[in-house]
Amino acid sequence: MTDSADVCRLDVWLWRARFAPTRSEAAARVEAGRIRLTRAGIQTRMSKPGFRVRTGDVLMLMRGPELVEVRILALGKRRGPPAEAAALYEDLNRPPLASPDG
Repeated sequence: MTDSADVCRLDVWLWRARFAPTRSEAAARVEAGRIRLTRAGIQTRMSKPGFRVRTGDVLMLMRGPELVEVRILALGKRRGPPAEAAALYEDLNRPPLASPDG
C-alpha cells in the first residue's frame, strides 16, 4: 500500500508547482484532457483531477504556448514562492547544465 505522503492529487500538484493559478483551473485542464502522464513507460491522457501522482511520474502539458515535459521530483506541502515550486519538478525539455569538467 502506498503511504498517503507518497502521493498527491494531480490538480493539487499542478497548482503547487504553479502550472495553474488556481486548483479549479488545474482541475479544468485535467478534465479537458490537456495533461498526459507517463508512468512505467506507459503514457495516459488524464481526465480525473483526483488521480494520484507520485515522484518519478512524467507529465506532458502546455505552459503558455509551449509544450513541456516535466518529471515530478517532490510533491510539496503548500503552494510556495516560484523558486519553491520549481524545485518540485525537472524540466525535461531543457538540456542539463554543462559540468565545469567539460
